[in-house]
Amino acid sequence: MITESLKSLYTRDLNKLKEEIGSYQNEDSMWKIDKNVTNSGGNLCLHLVGNLNTFIGAQLGNSGYIRHRELEFSLKNIPREELIEKVEKTLDVVVSTLDKLSAEDLEKEYPLEALGYKMTTEYFLIHLFGHLSYHLGQINYHRRLLDN
Repeated sequence: MITESLKSLYTRDLNKLKEEIGSYQNEDSMWKIDKNVTNSGGNLCLHLVGNLNTFIGAQLGNSGYIRHRELEFSLKNIPREELIEKVEKTLDVVVSTLDKLSAEDLEKEYPLEALGYKMTTEYFLIHLFGHLSYHLGQINYHRRLLDN
């Protein structure tokens, strides 16, 4: 079933996110912006945590998570270990939620029109994985460009 593939991919990339955050040589560099780099690696990490906890944890897993999206981009200087802990908890929520989904659940309409149109839960879970991968790549470039 596709949930096994999704669990494997989310696990791979959330572990890679922890690795990227842990790879900043200078912890302050995680929060730098410069010229056309308007989102820091730290803020992108917070954004991914908020996004996955909202759309997978709260909507599909009934986790009770409440998102404060504006803080994902305005908070600064969160310690590296706290960011890594947030990612680890997010990974637990994603995997435990995916474990509970049946093939029928994946075929159902996702409860929100998060992209502005109706879609299946399976479609949106694939979209969310693409969103994770996109920002993970941005964090990698951010680290290599601004971590000095």
